[in-house]
Amino acid sequence: MKLDEHYGKRLLAKYGVPVPDGWVATNPQEVHDITERLGQPVVVKAQVLVGGRGKAGGVKMAKNAAEAEQAATEILGMDIKGLKVEKVLVEKAIDIKDEYYLGLIHDRAAKKITVIFSTEGGVEIEQVAAKTPEKVIKVQVGIHSGMRPFIVRRLAYESGLDGEAGKGLAKFCSSLFAAFVGEDATLAEINPLVRLGSGEFVAADSKFLIDDNALFRNPKFATVAEAAEKGTDEWEAKQSGLSYVGLDGDIGCVVNGAGLAMATMDMVKRAGGAPANFLDIGGSSNPAKVVKAMEIIGRNKKIKAILFNIFGGITRCDDVAKGLVEALGKVKVKLPIVIRLSGTNAKEGREIIGKTNLITAETIDEAMQQVVKAAG
Repeated sequence: MKLDEHYGKRLLAKYGVPVPDGWVATNPQEVHDITERLGQPVVVKAQVLVGGRGKAGGVKMAKNAAEAEQAATEILGMDIKGLKVEKVLVEKAIDIKDEYYLGLIHDRAAKKITVIFSTEGGVEIEQVAAKTPEKVIKVQVGIHSGMRPFIVRRLAYESGLDGEAGKGLAKFCSSLFAAFVGEDATLAEINPLVRLGSGEFVAADSKFLIDDNALFRNPKFATVAEAAEKGTDEWEAKQSGLSYVGLDGDIGCVVNGAGLAMATMDMVKRAGGAPANFLDIGGSSNPAKVVKAMEIIGRNKKIKAILFNIFGGITRCDDVAKGLVEALGKVKVKLPIVIRLSGTNAKEGREIIGKTNLITAETIDEAMQQVVKAAG
């Protein structure tokens, strides 16, 4: 479960992680009042559960209350990657000396928490890792042993930070680790982690993900999750029993089974394409799920082709085929659709599909070649 920046920072502050003073607002007048209360200048930040807010114009500096009110007028109602901005976070501007990246994430294979640190903050860590991998330092921490001082000293030393910076980083990391473990997080990302002129480290941003499987221990997140995710494609998919995650590619994927869905995305990539989503319709034979899947995928204007990769076990291929034909009757999709059916009632499913103008494939390799070609 993703948390909005302002809620994530509220959690971090509970564990002693320094965050800028700030308040949430839903209209320009509130932003004006908050700015006067906080003091000037301020930063007005869109609160949506996607990255790239700054590039989209969703983060603006304001020297005074009037400018802050105008910034809120421009940001509220914006569409950022398909999400409408309904609230903003108004924070007091801080004196930034240096910017870093700090992230904590589970390593399931090692059964430890991986700490990722870089002196290149404020940009996408994936780009830093690709272009200058030596600037990304990783260490693993046992969940029970905790964030020991020597671990942070290693991060500081390998990153070239001086002694005072290392001490400040150690204190910050210890508090962030406590928040990560205490709230059952799967990801805690601070980008940028800033060092003020005073030497103090502050979380200028916050990306905080809570483990869905641990929500029974945290009933406080129930209403937060509903409010944060409601209206998104992920939320709508969840209500219909689908597992959906949006990506940046242009080939829509509809698959049954999480493992096959992951493998399908890898195969699309290997064939030269780019998957636009992870979408698992599950193991049930329910045509309504296919209809909903097509509705969700059909909204993505970046998609150039759609791939159905169905392996029939519990899921019957003829039911998926019926659902697809039904979906195309309800959702007008002009994109090329490639479908590969294998397993239970695959022959019957292909007979149903054969009466349409959809592109069929016998093998997975053939399906990949066809959908990548269809997407251009």
